[in-house]
Amino acid sequence: MKHRIFAIIALAMGVFTLNAQEITLEDIWSSSEFRGASVYGINSMNDGVHYTRLNYVAGGFTIIKYAYSSGDSIATLLDTREIDAEVNFSPIYSFSADESKVLLISGYEPIYRHSYSGLYFVYDLETKELTSVDPDPIMHATLSPAGNTIAFVKENNLFYRDLETEETTQITFDGEYNKIINGSGDWVYEEEFVLVRAFEWSPDGSEIAFVRFNESDVPEFSMDMFQQGLYPSQYRFKYPKAGEKNSEVSLHVYNLKKNSVGNVDLNNFQSYYIPRITWAESGRVVATVMNRLQNHLQLVNVMTKDLSTDLLFEEKADAYIEVNDYLTFTSGGDFIWVSEMDGYRHIYLYDDEGNKIRQITDGDWEVTDVYGLDSKEKNIYFQAAATSPINREVYSVSIRGGKMRTLTSRLGSNRASFSKSKDYFINYYSNSNNPQEVTLVTSKGKVVRELEMNKEYKERLKKYNLSKVERFEFTTEEDVDLAGYMIKPQDFDPNKTYPVFMYVYGGPGSQTTQNSWGGSNYFWFQMLAQQGYIVVSVDNRGTGARGRDFRTVTYQELGKYETEDQIATAKYLASLDYVDGERIGIFGWSYGGYMSSLCLTKGADYFKAAIAVAPVTNWRYYDTIYTERYMRTPQENESGYDDNSPINHVDKMRGSYLLVHGSADDNVHYQNTMEMVRQLVEADVEFDMFVYPDKNHGIYGGNTRLHLYRKMTNFILENL
Repeated sequence: MKHRIFAIIALAMGVFTLNAQEITLEDIWSSSEFRGASVYGINSMNDGVHYTRLNYVAGGFTIIKYAYSSGDSIATLLDTREIDAEVNFSPIYSFSADESKVLLISGYEPIYRHSYSGLYFVYDLETKELTSVDPDPIMHATLSPAGNTIAFVKENNLFYRDLETEETTQITFDGEYNKIINGSGDWVYEEEFVLVRAFEWSPDGSEIAFVRFNESDVPEFSMDMFQQGLYPSQYRFKYPKAGEKNSEVSLHVYNLKKNSVGNVDLNNFQSYYIPRITWAESGRVVATVMNRLQNHLQLVNVMTKDLSTDLLFEEKADAYIEVNDYLTFTSGGDFIWVSEMDGYRHIYLYDDEGNKIRQITDGDWEVTDVYGLDSKEKNIYFQAAATSPINREVYSVSIRGGKMRTLTSRLGSNRASFSKSKDYFINYYSNSNNPQEVTLVTSKGKVVRELEMNKEYKERLKKYNLSKVERFEFTTEEDVDLAGYMIKPQDFDPNKTYPVFMYVYGGPGSQTTQNSWGGSNYFWFQMLAQQGYIVVSVDNRGTGARGRDFRTVTYQELGKYETEDQIATAKYLASLDYVDGERIGIFGWSYGGYMSSLCLTKGADYFKAAIAVAPVTNWRYYDTIYTERYMRTPQENESGYDDNSPINHVDKMRGSYLLVHGSADDNVHYQNTMEMVRQLVEADVEFDMFVYPDKNHGIYGGNTRLHLYRKMTNFILENL
């Protein structure tokens, strides 16, 4: 077994002091002590030389116009405090196509992970007039390209409002809760395809393409909502579990002039799912359609004049295809596509008949985001993990072929927000030992201005003498190369032994070990290091940025190889002279809770304790799109579902186990924990459990997070 440990070089090295201030849970969850600054609400303007930025102020926010060339502020375009003192606007905004109007929202009300409703307003920057879009809360309000009309969803129906005549037109009439949805994704599409707004304006604003969901036959799930009432109420919604019926979806095109809806016939295509709709040009919309197993994807041309269809492109995979938002059409009809058909996710150029012109990027590394083409449609800008799976850099390359140009100079995590012309970008940079820094950069990679370097934040952190995040690699007994990070106690002594607390997520395409500044968990890990624990995280097989084969090896057997790799990590750590191999624990949330539960059962010989928050305990209880993508249906893959379900291995558990769930988790249902409890009791296994009433998958709000992390901390101190 190969052992290699090396430290990330920090930008600012601190000198260890025994007088370092201790981190408290209150610092992390009840104060702003560990919150750094950033640059929010960036919106590139049409001219490509200016951008707007949202700035929080007491009682509201402002939208300020800046120059890319210098980073200097030019003008304050909007101050919500001066618009209407009685309206509390949320910090969300968008411009009309001609930038004469701003769309604002108040009464923001979250629905699921991405969706929300609210009262929408259009503010005219010239006349200073504020116009209500609708008197009731609505969803997905979106201005047309011309900016004179706005479409939205209300009570599961699609509408549009003419801002000049102030007339509202209802487009669909059959919307009904838990039955028919027009223009908005159902629960599973929103969660797994991130299709939240299911309608798109044509480029000329004359038509709206939208998806209709018929969820009448989708099984219904119910949750008790206690809410301090005498009797609980029930929240009921359509949730298709693996192998069950999904919504029947259909594609439609509404013509504003004719006031008519056309129905698109997709029966000749793999149209079980319609995860994306993209306008190639006015008169032609392209539907991304897939089969139920998500291993056959097609792009279908729809000519809206007569609703005729033809196949533009298709792709098949042995395992599955992940949907993305990178489909881009050029003015000449060619299109950009992103695929991992060669084993790694790369960018391709196709002609208007779906023939491959060339592979634009190539290599044993992955494209991780695409920012788009420049105004001349010559170069494409993208993010990639080219130097290492843990890093992210920003690049450009000609779509006609040529050498890639690196636009960021420092290793770590670089994320860009480009101007519409692609002449400039705002870069968000950090690494595991350096907080976020925001700079303004040209398309050639030259830094124009520092926008936020977090100097005050960095100075504030010095008093805690945070431990450096160290990187390590090792090879398992199965000859698998794995990599991770380690946080040691500040007074680490290699001649002593320490308990280890492992953090895992481990799900398909995920990463916990990326070289970027951490959030609240990072400071909790630092706090545990101050208490004498070594904190470790390793990305197992199935995780992202290491190519298709590394990720899809878990296909139809979720949990098997991931658990083997986490057990191998525990064995490797136990072999180190400074690790107490009898005191290794593991913690995870959601998929990570599934993993920590498997580790304490199938890996009972190597783990002393585990914390599972909101865990999946049997994939039969989870939704169709996610689960079947990686597992096929239970009817096709019974053993795959059962062999690595924690509820089927509870008899192996010997260590200490803390099980936590929110009772109103619409994502990973509380049912998972209840069935785990049932089997633990049947096997006569002792465990600890805590339920947070009316809390969803995130388990937050009020004092909740502080309470949860105090409970987990006490559990660790008592059992590890």
